[in-house]
Amino acid sequence: MFQDTFAAEMANRVGSQVEVATDNNLIEGILSTVTTDLVLVIEVNSGYGENTNLYLSIDAINFVRFPAAA
Repeated sequence: MFQDTFAAEMANRVGSQVEVATDNNLIEGILSTVTTDLVLVIEVNSGYGENTNLYLSIDAINFVRFPAAA
């Protein structure tokens, strides 16, 4: 039940800067896609390399933070 509400709230914020914490990682990037099971965060590389797409299971997320725009 909470998972559906969590996914719906995150879906409202697609395109926002996001910080997602799991047990082992803190991922910073742009929230790209949200489904009922998965979240896609794009880590933007400020250099010449390619951006990294990270697919995260909603079950693996400990918390999400939307930093204020500077």
